[in-house]
Amino acid sequence: MITVDEIREIARGLPGAYEQPSYGGQPSWRTKPRGFGWFREDPEALVVWVGSVEEKEALLEAEPEKFFTTSHYNGRPMLLVRLDGVDRAEAAELLEESFRLRAPARLVAELDGK
Repeated sequence: MITVDEIREIARGLPGAYEQPSYGGQPSWRTKPRGFGWFREDPEALVVWVGSVEEKEALLEAEPEKFFTTSHYNGRPMLLVRLDGVDRAEAAELLEESFRLRAPARLVAELDGK
């Protein structure tokens, strides 16, 4: 199980990332100009972007103990991650992938050490 504080540490460690309150006041993580993850309180979860709606559906089907969604995210390539369903390494991988999908290319290159 991962905690919100651990998620914060991972997200803020990505190049150019910063924390900002989301619409509901919960923490979200962004690079200019877009967000790549946020914490959702009800139901409690980490929200990340995935490559496509098809990828989202495949993950939901394959690992329902880790991933879920709500009607708010229908038709969007966004996945809710159960905090008690993933460990730190898995959460870091999901956040990094979401970052890669949403961050400017220069920050992704910085992440890759190029």
